[in-house]
Amino acid sequence: MATVTRENIGLLNDKITIKVAGADYLPSFEKALKNYSKQANIPGFRKGMVPTGMIKKMHGQSVFADEVIRTVEKELSTYMQNEKLEIFAQPLPLVQNEGPKLDMNNPAEYVFDFEVGLKPDFKVADLSKEKMTRYKVTVTEEMINEEVNRLQVRHGKLADRDAVTEDDNVLNVTFTETDANGNEIEGGIKKDNSFLVKYFGTAYRSNLTGKKTGDVLNFQLNKAFDEKEREWVLGDLGLDKHDEAAAAKFFNMAITKVGLVEKAELNEEFFKAVYPKKEINSEADLRNEIKSEIEGYWEKQTKNHLQHEIYHVLVDHTKIEFPESFLKRWMQTGGEQPKTQEEVEHEFPTFVNQLKWTLITDQLVRENNIEVKNEDIEAFAKQQLFGYMGMSMQEDEQPWIAEYITRMMKDRKFVEDAYHRIQTEKVFDLAETKVNAAEKPVTVEEFSKETEKHQHHQH
Repeated sequence: MATVTRENIGLLNDKITIKVAGADYLPSFEKALKNYSKQANIPGFRKGMVPTGMIKKMHGQSVFADEVIRTVEKELSTYMQNEKLEIFAQPLPLVQNEGPKLDMNNPAEYVFDFEVGLKPDFKVADLSKEKMTRYKVTVTEEMINEEVNRLQVRHGKLADRDAVTEDDNVLNVTFTETDANGNEIEGGIKKDNSFLVKYFGTAYRSNLTGKKTGDVLNFQLNKAFDEKEREWVLGDLGLDKHDEAAAAKFFNMAITKVGLVEKAELNEEFFKAVYPKKEINSEADLRNEIKSEIEGYWEKQTKNHLQHEIYHVLVDHTKIEFPESFLKRWMQTGGEQPKTQEEVEHEFPTFVNQLKWTLITDQLVRENNIEVKNEDIEAFAKQQLFGYMGMSMQEDEQPWIAEYITRMMKDRKFVEDAYHRIQTEKVFDLAETKVNAAEKPVTVEEFSKETEKHQHHQH
């Protein structure tokens, strides 16, 4: 009769010892040999007629080892189920020296030791005790005006102009790398581009006023563009945006065309072009729709910010102990590729944080009966599809949409990913109801500063 004992060897770290005798594994060994002889194909014998003794002589030792290990694993699994052990990963063999010598000619009592890391009991941080802020970004007339202007430019027509007269002029240009004297460098960079005059640095723009098609200017990139636009230009030229030497390079910029976008008029044709699926009949309707979209965008941003704060409160304020030595050994040996001790030490803090978050969410899911149903995943697939296609969820459904959803529901990876994303969303929705968050109206600038401060604090 097999015996199983367990002893504590560290914080949340137990050793399980399994002893098996001949009576535990020999019956299954003999049965396995008989099955093997029935299936074996050996020249000189009909299939199923190979003597068991021959099979034992040829393959007995490997079959014996397999059956001993299978018996031990079965005992271990049964014990853990009966004891209702909640463990991390899976048991790891504790091998002293080379482990027991398995010999079919001398069946004996064999002892196997396993190490397990136990999941801890803990209490999730009480969110109702945390004071948080639910920011509400105020949508101003200026923000609406900017968006109306952007849409008018986007749907406008590009007309040729004789010379540069304003910041909204569009320039088609050719960049050619030169030395400091404006001489073209052989084999240097040459690239066509197109952008607005206002993308140049404020201090440099006056050099462009009055310039016409065919004019050439020579400059260093770091003198002509401010940091944000300079990084974009450097990237477009195939240069490292963080390289100061690259930013100091000289270029000739030949103007090949000067244009100006004539803004679209605020009329029915424009309204239909911007919102083809909506009833927009006036500028007031347009502004209301734009305001609603801007509010929706900032509601998502402020919600993400609050959820980010909730995440850190849950992770930072929930006290959980871990079987560190076990987890590090499992990281080192339990993956597809073994890791060095240095790699494990480097990755461990991030790994534990992820593990902590998994334990917290699992507990919140259990305690609050959070479920993800098939219809949730189907709705997610539909929402994702409509997002890709730029479609509205209110649009009439076509048969191909249902076919797409049916196909995605058969994709195991998609279903698993969707399940976890929906579950996480439901956990955060629940957490938000438990938070004592005061609403605070803010400007875009104030909210941006708050998010920067929060990110800086977390790093």
